[in-house]
Amino acid sequence: MKHLKTEVELKHLIAADSWMMEIIATVERLELPDSWICAGFIRSKVWDYLHHYESRTPLGDIDVIYFDKANLSEKDEKKYEQKLREYLQNEPWSVKNQARMHVVNNTKPYQSSIDGVAHFPETPTAIGIRLNNGILQIAAPYGIQHLISGIVAPTPYFQKDTPMHEIYKRRIQQKNWTSIWPKLQIAYD
Repeated sequence: MKHLKTEVELKHLIAADSWMMEIIATVERLELPDSWICAGFIRSKVWDYLHHYESRTPLGDIDVIYFDKANLSEKDEKKYEQKLREYLQNEPWSVKNQARMHVVNNTKPYQSSIDGVAHFPETPTAIGIRLNNGILQIAAPYGIQHLISGIVAPTPYFQKDTPMHEIYKRRIQQKNWTSIWPKLQIAYD
């Protein structure tokens, strides 16, 4: 298995991928407040790299998040998805305002997009990337070690002793990531 060791190496891996950089630059064009691309967009790239895959594993969606307390309309999220499709029509865009996602997830209100990311189920999914004035930025509330080591574990909100743990376990079963990336190490409990 290939290895990444640092956030700088992770940024270099992403910066060297012209498709990813086009996606990231396209999202930056929207100028959404506190916006990031997160979850599988980064996770799948890293896992493909760790498994020496030459071709990109297809994504179900490209998760774009932002934080806007002043406008909680789901209709606006759909408008942003449409705008992204105007820029890049063949991409599976998904846009979510983290200022309203606490209702969907039945938790206390999030304070920022990264607070929303911290409430994602798995540690290697709890990561975001964006361009900020031409500079790649990574936000990883739990660090990148699990991601770059091929380890899947629950975030604190989905640990074994929490009511959300069943959701984590169902996701692990449904996603069946080891059928795509067999070298992953999955923490089931």
